[in-house]
Amino acid sequence: MIWFYRAFFPVVWIAFIVYWRIKAANTKETQRLEPAGSRILRALIILVAIILLSTTWIPLRWLYKPLWSAGLRPFWLGAAITIGGLLFAVWAREHLGRNWSNSVSIKQDHELITSGPYGVVRHPIYTGILEGFLGLAIAISEVRGFVVFVVFFLMFWAKLRKEEQWMRSQFGETYAKYVHRTAALVPYLF
Repeated sequence: MIWFYRAFFPVVWIAFIVYWRIKAANTKETQRLEPAGSRILRALIILVAIILLSTTWIPLRWLYKPLWSAGLRPFWLGAAITIGGLLFAVWAREHLGRNWSNSVSIKQDHELITSGPYGVVRHPIYTGILEGFLGLAIAISEVRGFVVFVVFFLMFWAKLRKEEQWMRSQFGETYAKYVHRTAALVPYLF
């Protein structure tokens, strides 16, 4: 049974990534794309996060400090939060349709989507993925899980700030009204 607990989160995240890669094939043509430097930086951050989560050989012992007792409760609470978050991201990805892009971009015939999960928060994919990392951090019960969560939050915050600049330039007052009535990441708060 221990194999289940060790394999659960890697299997869930790999399935999510495989789905994401498959869906990436059917998007609109890109009209405007952010510079390669920011895309490479995000890829490096993701690589560091994967290393941090998948190994215990990093010589910074504080990363592996337990925050509470590991066990079935934090595991299942974390699992539920992770699955809920990733399903929210999948719903957002499906709702966004062909307008989606892995990078900050403007697509041909780009549409402003404000319904479904985009009526709850402006960046539901980031919200869902962050929730997934929060669940993982709870399940791991170590400092490193929350370090990864904070790193992803900062990465997504920088990315969404750029996206919002581009959306304002593309959709003007319509986007400004959307920003005014809809939180960025956490419904009704933030």
